[in-house]
Amino acid sequence: MEHVVLTGVGGYLGRHIAAELLLAGYHVTGTVRSLTTTEAIRDAIAAVVDPQHLDFAVADLTRDNGWDEILSGADGLMHVASPFTLAEPKDEAEMIVPAVEGTTRVLLAAERAGVRRAVVTSSVLTLFMGRGSGTYGPEDWADAEASIGAYPKSKTLAEQAAWRLAEGMRMELVSVLPGFVIGPSLGDGTAGASEQTVADMIAGRMPGVPDFGLTMVDVRDVARLHVAALSTPGAAGKRLIGSGEDAIPMAHLAATLRAAGYDRAPKRRLPSAVLRLAGRFDAQARSFVPYLGTHASVDASGTRAAVGWTAGPIEPGLLELATQCSPAST
Repeated sequence: MEHVVLTGVGGYLGRHIAAELLLAGYHVTGTVRSLTTTEAIRDAIAAVVDPQHLDFAVADLTRDNGWDEILSGADGLMHVASPFTLAEPKDEAEMIVPAVEGTTRVLLAAERAGVRRAVVTSSVLTLFMGRGSGTYGPEDWADAEASIGAYPKSKTLAEQAAWRLAEGMRMELVSVLPGFVIGPSLGDGTAGASEQTVADMIAGRMPGVPDFGLTMVDVRDVARLHVAALSTPGAAGKRLIGSGEDAIPMAHLAATLRAAGYDRAPKRRLPSAVLRLAGRFDAQARSFVPYLGTHASVDASGTRAAVGWTAGPIEPGLLELATQCSPAST
């Protein structure tokens, strides 16, 4: 049984990846910052797979302590953890520094431990933010010098740091670039931006739909892609785009929810000028501003060729997440 260390096991995507790894026959060590969270994580994962071969280790991506011991004897590393907040931070370094330094720290420890392959979770945002609408592929990079927001910048700089390190490593590196991740969470309150967006829509807290579109992916599909990235020989050295290829307008999410009976989901487009004005005073509104007017698509043909993966529809997962967010389900 191969042994994989998974950072961010307690997060939305991390729990689904842990489940897919266990289903595929791996032994998984998930890193957490405190053992007090492990019972809830284990119970959530147990809803879809026997967690017999799941264990936990305490580690912090901002500190060196423990990483060498945790990675000793591991065959693979799945680095999923990354700082994220829905609101734009006052200082972008709060998100960027731990993302870059954490990625560097865990990859260097994996190299010292003799790990065969590392898979790093990045984002499609690293392809096009700051470059406008169009179609982008694995050779493209976001403009990190532009005002693209702290989270896209953190993901771009962290992935670039990973590829620079890989040039001098024996360990193989693969990066997975999900689109906007949608779908049900394993356990409560882990879906982050997806859950907040859907919850705000169905509760009538979103006065209108912002004018942008993103490529999207079901959380279970992208979890399966992570496992394929780890296990497929031809994936080494590649950036694997993990999303549907066409940008989906945020208005489509609202329309899908209304069609399913969530009548309070917004109908109108929110004028971009209004959102920009709100962004001067509200950190969460400010986080949307860099996306306004963007409808970027991606070319995922390289992912299909490397691992045979294609994204499925996002609507079923959207409605499953809406059910979880609905007051009637709590």
